[in-house]
Amino acid sequence: MSREDILKGMEERHAKGDVLLQNIKNNLIPLEATLEKVSGHSYEDRMYRFYHHSFKVYWLQDLTEEMLELLRDISPNGKPKPFEPEFDKFFEEIIREGTGWEHQLNHNQKWTRVTRPIVEAFLHCKYFIEMAVKYGKELEEAPNCLPSGWAALLELYKIR
Repeated sequence: MSREDILKGMEERHAKGDVLLQNIKNNLIPLEATLEKVSGHSYEDRMYRFYHHSFKVYWLQDLTEEMLELLRDISPNGKPKPFEPEFDKFFEEIIREGTGWEHQLNHNQKWTRVTRPIVEAFLHCKYFIEMAVKYGKELEEAPNCLPSGWAALLELYKIR
């Protein structure tokens, strides 16, 4: 790979980072509102429900889907092609395993195996919403020296 190819790739990634940052800034109000919603009583109560073995932990999936929609809205990649993953493959796996569950009584016998992925998917989405809000407020342009949270957002959208 030539030096020019390397520089071109770096410039393209940086440009996508700028698009991501602008998308975040354009959606900062709904991002902040969602972060407030998923950080307040719903967060406290649903995490408690996991330990209490309550079916209400399944309600985390609604919050996860809401956050996921916002993460799609700020994507610098546009709509994915059919059968093309939108996000980082690990994130896709976490979301796939932590959504689409309906409470069944036999889940009580395998509680953590069924509900822990629900909690995990919620927490990963919450993390990315937190990072989007943080860097949407702090950054004026995509940085060259990457703070860890910004680097994580770039990984989410397969820019880095």
